[in-house]
Amino acid sequence: MYTTETPQDAAKYAVGRAAVERYAHDGAQLGLGSGTTSAWFVRALGEKVADGLDVVGVPTSTATRDLALSVGITLVDLNDLDRPLDVTLDGPDEVDHDGDMIKGGGACLLWERMVAEASSKMVCIADDTKLVEQLGSFPLPIEVIPFGWKATRRSISALLTDLGYTDIEIVQRHRNGQPVVTDSGNFILDAHMVAITDKALLDTNLNWIAGVVENGLFTGIAHEILIASPDGAAKLIELPHRRAARIPEWRK
Repeated sequence: MYTTETPQDAAKYAVGRAAVERYAHDGAQLGLGSGTTSAWFVRALGEKVADGLDVVGVPTSTATRDLALSVGITLVDLNDLDRPLDVTLDGPDEVDHDGDMIKGGGACLLWERMVAEASSKMVCIADDTKLVEQLGSFPLPIEVIPFGWKATRRSISALLTDLGYTDIEIVQRHRNGQPVVTDSGNFILDAHMVAITDKALLDTNLNWIAGVVENGLFTGIAHEILIASPDGAAKLIELPHRRAARIPEWRK
């Protein structure tokens, strides 16, 4: 049993444990998300593995990989699987009542999206502070290749203007005075949108820009939201079927 230091940590651990109880069964192949909420899920899963639960996981970042190995979870390479993962469980930076998310605060959005789309089901796990009425307060991460990234930023700015977003600040993310570099060797640009109006249109069009690898607007990916409060109460929100942008036909 882990010790939680804040009420938000308590909620994250609660939703992590609830996710393990609901989705982790012997023989399951699980996508393991990244970020603080997913880390609590991985820790809770490790407790069950220590008690004999037989699962394998595919991590969505090197940080998740290292944490999963440290708690005894068997990992496999996504390339070595001959069928979709049973379920990916991953946390958002923001999630709205449609189940659409902003992800990428931890700079893991590309691997997170690839693993989610390689799964039969994706479940958004979150503490109750992450549920919002409208996406956009959290800056939208956009992963770009380093070559010509300033030109790519100009193209992103032009697209946002064309879509009706004016004076959007797009900032290269830094940490400790250095550009953030993703696990795939790319840069992160954060677009300070404030409010996102046409989610699917923006999600689709951003990835048409040369130099953009992925964006953090995850529309139509989640099948369910599992959410918890600091008192440990968890609630499941089942999402209606939608034909969302950029989702493979076999998942629709």
